[in-house]
Amino acid sequence: MNDIWINNSITEYYKWLRDSTLIEKNEETGWYAITTPFIGLFNDNIEIYVKLNDGKLLLSDDGQTLSNLKLVGSSITQSPKRKEWLDMILLNYGVTLNNGELQAEGNEKDFNQKKHNLLCAISEISDMAMLAKHTVSSLFKEDVRGFFDEQNIIYTPQFIAKGSTGIEFTFDFQIARKQEELVIKSFNSLNKMNVPTFLFGWEDIKSVREKVSGKQLRGLAIINDIEKEVKQEYIGALESKGADVVMWSRRYQPDMLKLVA
Repeated sequence: MNDIWINNSITEYYKWLRDSTLIEKNEETGWYAITTPFIGLFNDNIEIYVKLNDGKLLLSDDGQTLSNLKLVGSSITQSPKRKEWLDMILLNYGVTLNNGELQAEGNEKDFNQKKHNLLCAISEISDMAMLAKHTVSSLFKEDVRGFFDEQNIIYTPQFIAKGSTGIEFTFDFQIARKQEELVIKSFNSLNKMNVPTFLFGWEDIKSVREKVSGKQLRGLAIINDIEKEVKQEYIGALESKGADVVMWSRRYQPDMLKLVA
């Protein structure tokens, strides 16, 4: 029954992606503009650009991501910590920075993976706007890592796994146990892009990982709720799909420690 539910959920997600994606070609330049259903920094739809030339695929954000961060006072160049974080995200997703543009390159057959990687990079980089403009002392993912170290929890950072669709998904952490494993996403904020992306990635790798490892695969969301409002609709979406949820303010509670330890 659970397998049917998961398969239906993935099918619904595919349909939502396809029905909500708009494509427009610039005949003069040969670039395609793809308007995605994912929401950007200014509550607008994230748009990426794609061009295929002699079998070489190039995807770009046209410089919008870093430009938008600058507009909200979170310029990358003014913070060594943000620059360090940017470099880490680019490395994780195989995305490059070229004259202010986020770019991903490959062949025509790489389109699905490269598009996924670029969108994930845009989302995580945009999340830096949630950080304090002038007093960035740490990043939430690093706070979570520090908590795991403090609790002597053994984990694998930046865990990559391939799903049934053939796409590789990156999770912030993975914890392997005797009978199960956890894939973990640390959310500095929740939005209409990162919640379904996490759920889709977890569901897509679930059957593959469980077959390979012989263990149950669980998804865990660790959410930063310190001095910020967390919309219940996103919490409900995570829980309705069977994901475990840890609120950062409750991380030292016995029930929460038991979940991640």
